[in-house]
Amino acid sequence: MGSEISHTCPFCGVANKYFRLAHLWRDENVSLELSEVSRKNLEVSLQIELSNMAFYQSAFKKLKDSNLEVALMFKGLFKVEREHASVFRKMLKLEATTEAQDEAYDDALQCVEESGRREKRAVELYEKFRDEATEQRVKDVFEAIAGAEKDHLELDGIMKDKLK
Repeated sequence: MGSEISHTCPFCGVANKYFRLAHLWRDENVSLELSEVSRKNLEVSLQIELSNMAFYQSAFKKLKDSNLEVALMFKGLFKVEREHASVFRKMLKLEATTEAQDEAYDDALQCVEESGRREKRAVELYEKFRDEATEQRVKDVFEAIAGAEKDHLELDGIMKDKLK
């Protein structure tokens, strides 16, 4: 542990500008009233994150014996997407959801390319959903998570270059 603040959250990957000191933090989801548009967009977002979680978990399992570096990237992405899904669940006031069943490829490069497509889609939708939201909390969450997904796209690009 150092004395410097991390640039991003180690759990969900959002930028540190969204960090709050523990004694100042309050759960903004408790009193959050969602518009119908925001509710629909959060439900779509939750499904995206659940699907990505399943894909990344499958990629980790399929690649861990043949390409540990890529497999570990997917293990990390799985954990981050799980945190994103948790945020969307809380905003929707859901206790649990059905998990998705998305299978990954046996080839590392195909998995990385598919990850890039998934992350690009998430960024585009989350930015659109941010713009459609009328609630500041929803706007902030979509902005923060879109930023984390952009980092995933960058990671996909680095890994893709290494695999070629």
